Amino acid sequence: MITNHNELKNTARLAGIWYLLMAISGIFGFLIFHSEVYTADPQQTLTNLMESESTARIRLLLEFAIIIFQALTAIWFYKLFRKINQTAALATMVWGTVNSMVIMLSAIAMAVAMSVAASELIVEDKILLVDLLTKMSAKSWSIGSLFFGLWLIPLGFIITSSKGMPLWLGRVLILGGIGYLLNAFFRYGGVSASWVEYLTIPASVAEFWMIGYLLIFGIRPESDSATAE
Repeated sequence: MITNHNELKNTARLAGIWYLLMAISGIFGFLIFHSEVYTADPQQTLTNLMESESTARIRLLLEFAIIIFQALTAIWFYKLFRKINQTAALATMVWGTVNSMVIMLSAIAMAVAMSVAASELIVEDKILLVDLLTKMSAKSWSIGSLFFGLWLIPLGFIITSSKGMPLWLGRVLILGGIGYLLNAFFRYGGVSASWVEYLTIPASVAEFWMIGYLLIFGIRPESDSATAE
């Protein structure tokens, strides 16, 4: 029994490592490198792609990293939670993997934009294509947030119904997942109020809480449930 729990704890910590690497890739990709290449001005974006090719390549590689670590996290969550609730664990894995595939569309758009910038097309055509591809990348993320919200909901349900992790962690994950879904619906429903962006805050809080818990504690045996809560 102790051996089985130690194996489960190791699986939890490895899931935490994949989740952490996904978060780090996203932070570096969006907060540091993205604005150095992709801007609201397509002409400036084209200039950045042509003159800062190495930065553009780093940004693309970070997108690759997000895709890979998202998929690995989804798989390891299934391994971790399948004995607790196989249906919810399967939903978490599938929706997390689909989200990874949607992000791949963003990576493809970035890769094509780099090819366009290096091509022999006239500048006017390059600007139009780079603008289109930049918007495709952005929309892949914003619409793909539907599946990012979806994968958090069964994940939160597993945690609230198990005794190995904090009850409120599961509740905040569910709230965060619903927040992502509402954010996408409101944004594409034409609601432009600033409060729409705040709907994803619970998800961010829950994700870093989840990462920290997995890395520090892994998953507790059921006898420690009171302490975990």
